[in-house]
Amino acid sequence: MTDTGHPLMAAARRLAADLLLPEAERVDREGVPASHIEAVKRSGLLGVVAPVAYGGSGAPSAVLRETAEILAGACCSTWFVQTQHHAPVQTLAQSELPVRERLLGPMSRGELLSGVAYAHLRAHPRVPVRVRRAADGWRFDGTVPWYTGWGLNDVLLLAGWSEAGEALFAFVEAREQPGLRASAPMRLAALTAARTVSLELDGLRVPEEAVALRIPYEQWAPRDRARTLNANPAVFGVAQAALSLLDEEFSGPLRARLADVRRRAYALADHPVPHERTEERLAVRAEAYEVLGAATTAAVVAGGGRAMSLTSRAQRLAREGLFLLVQGQTAHTRRAHLQALTGARARSADTSGT
Repeated sequence: MTDTGHPLMAAARRLAADLLLPEAERVDREGVPASHIEAVKRSGLLGVVAPVAYGGSGAPSAVLRETAEILAGACCSTWFVQTQHHAPVQTLAQSELPVRERLLGPMSRGELLSGVAYAHLRAHPRVPVRVRRAADGWRFDGTVPWYTGWGLNDVLLLAGWSEAGEALFAFVEAREQPGLRASAPMRLAALTAARTVSLELDGLRVPEEAVALRIPYEQWAPRDRARTLNANPAVFGVAQAALSLLDEEFSGPLRARLADVRRRAYALADHPVPHERTEERLAVRAEAYEVLGAATTAAVVAGGGRAMSLTSRAQRLAREGLFLLVQGQTAHTRRAHLQALTGARARSADTSGT
């Protein structure tokens, strides 16, 4: 399951040790700087799963997971900005439309960083962003509630629902322009540094040649749900970072639990049929969060009063752990996690048997 010999693993470790970790508390307070993004671009990590023919590394998913662990454990804010990039790269790699040839090379080589603006599609049947045909392409109207990396990303992959019931994905320059306006950066309990805004779309015109994908909801939704069922590698990275703050006496048992959950989570992630073993995936996902909470709480306890300082790594990791509880959450995963936390399903089953 581990491919520690891959060159990108070494690149991720260097980036984490030399830049991300030493600066993490400052970045948490002041924001991810453009210099961090330039360092990520130079590292080659933006092309980890991109096709070799377009300048990427074409690495297996295990390398993507483990580099994510390293980056998230060092500076979760920087990880969160750059992790948005990989889904647009994969979308382009699977696209047969003209935008592939224009953007896949620069994005695979790390010349351009992409963000994503399509989580709102999960609100279906609500339609926060509508797409309609225009004379020169498409018109987008509505609100993107969450967009991360504003001011850092070069392009964004924007999606909305068309009148035909399709999800339409297109690439747009990540800047204010006619029809696209960003809010002020959101103040969040964690990862404010990642520069998250909302986007107001009022007649944004997107040319046909910018479209990367058009797909009916009935095809898109199952694929999206399958992606959210597995444990996020960042959970293991932040948990490992928290355990590094503990003495071996206390970290040992938690390390063993974390290693076991991680092994099972990645075995499920590598299962050839992504929508199978759903209940098991959700249970392991919830278990990973349980270990994350224990690890970050232990780090705060070990830090004592010093852990309340904004210069403390323990409190930063604890807040990042809270963020990861809701990052990528869907109604399905939320319900499963709440059931795991409260035992609601077990109580319901006991009651039904009386």
